[in-house]
Amino acid sequence: MNLFKKAYDWVLHWAETPYGPLALFLLAFAESSFFPIPPDPLLIALCLGAIKKSWRFALYTSVASVLGGMVGYLIGYGLWDAVHSFFFQYVPGFTEDKFLYVLSHYQEQGFLYVFLAGLTPIPYKIFTITSGVFKMNFPLFVLASTISRSLRFFGVAALFWKFGPTIKGFIDKYLNALGWAFFILLFGGFLAIKYLL
Repeated sequence: MNLFKKAYDWVLHWAETPYGPLALFLLAFAESSFFPIPPDPLLIALCLGAIKKSWRFALYTSVASVLGGMVGYLIGYGLWDAVHSFFFQYVPGFTEDKFLYVLSHYQEQGFLYVFLAGLTPIPYKIFTITSGVFKMNFPLFVLASTISRSLRFFGVAALFWKFGPTIKGFIDKYLNALGWAFFILLFGGFLAIKYLL
């Protein structure tokens, strides 16, 4: 936990440097395939410091995250047999049990899984790599990633643009809860369509 806290603080310190936007891009890119800390804290810090640039920061984050997701897909598609032990041993949240569970359900629900993982606190990297391992339709994967990641990061920017700095405390406290609430509503709607119609 201490190591994670140090990494988290290191990520946030970039908001106080001229390299904040570049760090945000690289962080969003890396988080989609291997890095444990999501880009949201740095995105929030940068938006707080320059609210008028919030949309630009959200664009950087969304584009980088989708590109990083493509790298995760390629890792799963072409390198998985050589690198899987690294992910299971060193990437937090990336356990073999979770990976095998997701893989077993991919055939029917791949698009939905990628979409929900991109929007919620679920570790997105698990799904980008699993998509490659399972060889999910690549354009469909990119579409699901683009929609979900954009909704997530532009949603944060929209809150800052609308409410200004006063929204920071709310986002810090409820961002994950809101993500899970949206996940439950969306997944519940999906189940209702599947089983009631």
